[in-house]
Amino acid sequence: MNNTINNTSISEVNTLLVLHHSNNSVGMVQNVSQNGHLIDVAPDSAGVDSMIRIDSSTESFTEFYADFYNQLKNPEAYSFFKVTEFEAVETALELQNYIDSSSSIDREDLKQYEVSIDTVDVLRNKKKLKSYSSNGISYSKKPSAEVINPRYRYQIEDVDWYAVARIGLDREMLEKCNVLDELLKGFKSSVLVPVRCDDGEKEGTVNARLQLKLNDSGEVVLHVHQSQKMPDFRKKFLGHKFSKEDRLNLLNIGNMGRVVDLVNPVTGEVIPSLISRDKLTNELFSLPINFVRIPAVVCGVVLSSEQQEVLGSGKPLFIENMLSKSKRLFNSTLQFNAEKQWLEFFFNKKLKVGNNEHSFEFVVPSTFRGKNLLRWQIDKLRAGEMAYIKGLESKKGKMYKGYIWFDKEVGRIVFSFKNPTR
Repeated sequence: MNNTINNTSISEVNTLLVLHHSNNSVGMVQNVSQNGHLIDVAPDSAGVDSMIRIDSSTESFTEFYADFYNQLKNPEAYSFFKVTEFEAVETALELQNYIDSSSSIDREDLKQYEVSIDTVDVLRNKKKLKSYSSNGISYSKKPSAEVINPRYRYQIEDVDWYAVARIGLDREMLEKCNVLDELLKGFKSSVLVPVRCDDGEKEGTVNARLQLKLNDSGEVVLHVHQSQKMPDFRKKFLGHKFSKEDRLNLLNIGNMGRVVDLVNPVTGEVIPSLISRDKLTNELFSLPINFVRIPAVVCGVVLSSEQQEVLGSGKPLFIENMLSKSKRLFNSTLQFNAEKQWLEFFFNKKLKVGNNEHSFEFVVPSTFRGKNLLRWQIDKLRAGEMAYIKGLESKKGKMYKGYIWFDKEVGRIVFSFKNPTR
């Protein structure tokens, strides 16, 4: 493996490469979604110009990386490498070639090139201790974990507790509602919290989702997303006029289910986007298609390019034989949610899209119950016909055969030992 990954002193601007442990693919980091999911792009795609750019100075990079790392929902699923922006594409392609041609034992050598969050935290803590000392504060032991807690994007002391008190909340109440950890990690509160509301005429209490964000001055401010009545679909949303099907989709499942052109109110730029509704507050959220990232692997199932394209366009897609964290197989309908900025799972419910139930896009999978489908079987299923299949194996190791077809009533491929048309 070339030492290119570690040689970053020749440029003032760095970027990050990411190695996905799930499928050993290398990408170029673009951002982190609002819900902590990594957004990256393949090094051989047209989106490489949007890679993240970082000041290479030690202090700037450690602060950036700690913030970036602690925004991730599952940071242990990745390895990150710091490279200069000028050599990023070449190094990413070289790293991918190395991954593809090396054994798992050989890939252990990559650990010496990774950006270690432990090392970054040590550097940050040393900086904070130095800062406390220079301010005339001395410690016989290191500051409390509350001051330098690396698990959070924001620290307790960053929060403007006077502003929080003005809406009738305090730290104890946020802890009691189990939302303080979520806020410090940069996420929206997962539940509605009662806050004081003063509209100038009368005071009252409203339910709201909360989120900490940085303002233009670099200060941490608390954003309040008040719960409201259903959106007024008679009004245009960023230039988009809702159709009847759009309204039904947003009301029934929370996602509009298609790409539409929205107009940036400041620049006037037309931006293809997806739209979803926050089911807790009823706010509408949009996300440009450029920021929609569909993973190559979902719960152990490798998605085909056709399936990724369907999900990327906002349409729902039924996926079978996914593997849960408890190692159990399950089936679910997936759809991209613009508010969560990630895939949403629909379990054991009839998914109503528009006026029709189960009218979601059906993409024929390449396998059924672990057996690869033949081309003629795929063609029959795609045409809505029944296909005969053999060579299936039960959990007890017994072989069996039968008939498969796509059942619109349940929205998935079903199996029968006998031909149901006879």
